[in-house]
Amino acid sequence: MAELILDRITKYFDDDGERIVAVDDASIDIADGEFLVLVGPSGCGKSTTLRMIAGLETISEGEIRLDDRVINDQKPQQRDIAMVFQSYALYPHMTVRENMRFGLEESTDLADEEMNSRVEESATMMGIDDLLGRYPRELSGGQQQRVALGRAIVRDPAVFLMDEPLSNLDAKLRSSMRTELQRIQDELGVTTVYVTHDQTEAMTMGDRIAILDDGRLQQVATPLECYHRPKNQFVASFIGEPSMNFFDMRLEGGRLLNEDFDYSLSSRIAETLDTEELVLGIRPEDIELVDGAEGDHDYAAEVLVVEPMGNENSVHLRIGETRFIATVGGMRQIREGETAAVRLPEEAIHLFDRASGEALHNRRLEAQLVEPPV
Repeated sequence: MAELILDRITKYFDDDGERIVAVDDASIDIADGEFLVLVGPSGCGKSTTLRMIAGLETISEGEIRLDDRVINDQKPQQRDIAMVFQSYALYPHMTVRENMRFGLEESTDLADEEMNSRVEESATMMGIDDLLGRYPRELSGGQQQRVALGRAIVRDPAVFLMDEPLSNLDAKLRSSMRTELQRIQDELGVTTVYVTHDQTEAMTMGDRIAILDDGRLQQVATPLECYHRPKNQFVASFIGEPSMNFFDMRLEGGRLLNEDFDYSLSSRIAETLDTEELVLGIRPEDIELVDGAEGDHDYAAEVLVVEPMGNENSVHLRIGETRFIATVGGMRQIREGETAAVRLPEEAIHLFDRASGEALHNRRLEAQLVEPPV
């Protein structure tokens, strides 16, 4: 186990004299035993960051430290790091046992008995101890994934790196493997950096998540903090499904205005704002369907589409030409074409600077204390 520190790391490539920056000045302190998830859209630099940690890509600027040891120039096999790839990277001509032993044979001088003991212990942990004599072609995708994880575990590394290891699995198996990975990481207590583009994996698996966009680190925080208190509009839009609703507004006299509706702000919020060009944000589940549009934050909206999901419905709405989505309970009866009264509660809104995208106000989170049973 170890603390992993990324200190202002940068990676750029030279394309016929033009510098292309893949990762730009990223700094993250990853605690001993922490599960950190790197998440972002395709091409944001998350896999490049992982490959720099592994030693598969050189670092253009900055430092990577494992505890007090700078590992920038160390070869991958010297870093005490094990990596699990998206493609599993199993050797087709080797059995499961031989695949899991291979890394130990190449990087240690352990006796055969000790290597076999480690392989068998890891195989039992992964639930594949009855597959040790099989070849990869005889395994399902989920079994191959477990072998790839087991191969990393036997090395007993200081850090696990995982590059979208569940992306090739079907949805049901991916869900069960998420739970299994969390259990294993918690049991082993190994510092883990996990790359995914799937926000569900990020929200459910990580102790913290690091969100990247276009090579730049946007926010590093707990999943709930990123969801409820996003640092900027990109984070607010990327985390959450359906995405947060956004409305371009102009602040005038304590009210937010656009062509289709206006929104009154309390003095508590309005007095903190130092710009007039704003974006109003609210998550679909925070929009309420009410009996009538009678309050300052109530509006009559046309129902365009209803998407039933079973436990909830995604309702596409329109006020004038402004479209947005509300999420309501699955038992709520609402039909396309009718007019619904919706409420945008002030305690649930976010406000962003329209020019920079920086968050100027996040929703209020009330602490809810539950008394322990007597």
